[in-house]
Amino acid sequence: MDATMRIAMVGHKRVPSREGGIEVVVEELAARMVIHGHTVTCYNRSGHHVSGREYDAEHLDEYRGIRLKHLPTIDRKGLAAVTSSFFGCLAAAFGPYNVVHVHAEGPAMFSWIPRLTGKRVILTIHGLDWARDKWKGSFGSWYIRMGEKTGARCVHEIIVLNHSTQKYFLDTYGRTTH
Repeated sequence: MDATMRIAMVGHKRVPSREGGIEVVVEELAARMVIHGHTVTCYNRSGHHVSGREYDAEHLDEYRGIRLKHLPTIDRKGLAAVTSSFFGCLAAAFGPYNVVHVHAEGPAMFSWIPRLTGKRVILTIHGLDWARDKWKGSFGSWYIRMGEKTGARCVHEIIVLNHSTQKYFLDTYGRTTH
């Protein structure tokens, strides 16, 4: 990447946050990219902290040099991630970005939107979420798997966190991952 890259991050809850592992990764990756001269915008989910309202932080416009945009979100279980991912991909598609970096399989359902507008789209798979006990046999598992399939077809590059997921994407989709 050259020093003029403008990157949008989509699929996390919010930055700054320690609500989950994805949020930690997005914050650290974005902050390090800013240090290297890139412009990074994180599209934050609106709504309340997963542990309750008392943990809500103030809405910042910038943090550690990262631009923060707040998305419309239906703050209901099962709808918050879907709506924020849709609006994040839509905003990134029409924003001034060279790269849209989508995090996780569910948000990848909308990875085709920025791709249609000519953006380079990267997907990071943080784990095979549809296979987790939390989602087994549910609509959520089906939806997350459809997001994975959409991402595997639509994105330019896929980043995975381990060799078993790398092998899974090669065997299942014929996709080489990093």
